[in-house]
Amino acid sequence: MTSIAIVTGASSGLGEELVRRLDAGAFGRLDQIWVVARSAARLDELAATCATPVRTFALDLTEAASFDVIERALAERDDVRVALLVNNAGFGTFGGFSDQPTGAAADMVRLLMLAPVELTYRALPHMVAGSRVLNVASVAAFVPQPGLATYSAAKRFVLDFSRALDEELGPVDIHVTALCPKFMRTAFLDHAGADDVAAGMARLTGFEDVGRVAERGLAAARAGRALCIPSPDMRAFYLAAKLLPYPLVARAERALLSVLSQPPRDA
Repeated sequence: MTSIAIVTGASSGLGEELVRRLDAGAFGRLDQIWVVARSAARLDELAATCATPVRTFALDLTEAASFDVIERALAERDDVRVALLVNNAGFGTFGGFSDQPTGAAADMVRLLMLAPVELTYRALPHMVAGSRVLNVASVAAFVPQPGLATYSAAKRFVLDFSRALDEELGPVDIHVTALCPKFMRTAFLDHAGADDVAAGMARLTGFEDVGRVAERGLAAARAGRALCIPSPDMRAFYLAAKLLPYPLVARAERALLSVLSQPPRDA
């Protein structure tokens, strides 16, 4: 039996960190790690630094044909077992919905929602008891986020999809974990736009360490936990978002962002 892990969005940030930890044995013995991202060169660089054999797939997961490539690769051998699927690929843009670049919202929906569904569906026939799925959601999933409308809604889908599928597959010991980190110092913030909003939200929540998120996410997946919120303050926010009316939470968030966006006063 050939045991593999598949990681999307593997060329940088959290995806790259997850691959390195898998290579170091954080999920037990793996015969291969399959890495998926758009940049072939960056995937090749990552593969060259891993002791575990790495198979690279330079694919754009907003394109439907990409899922067929993965499915065909899984079907090449009868003994392939997907021990872990990590749906990590994604991007987001700050700003009003009507101000988004043409096609940006649709691409977000394809990458953040459709890609995890497609890849999970195609990997499941190659999973057995003990296999795991780790879906990277976000604390943005906890309440709707004006200025991140499509992104936060898509991440809410990932959260709910993961929890439902975990209940569905749990009886056969296949578990699905939704990982909900807050902002990390990764390329996400370089591409998200609206630097002032991003900076304000980062000051509001603080940055999360990528290594810590990867470590806790993999530990939660291995243990079969349905939800992983690495940061204690965001666990409190999650509970508050469940208990308090959304308009109240939204007003409080706007007020805090307004205060944090003000320039510091001179002493």
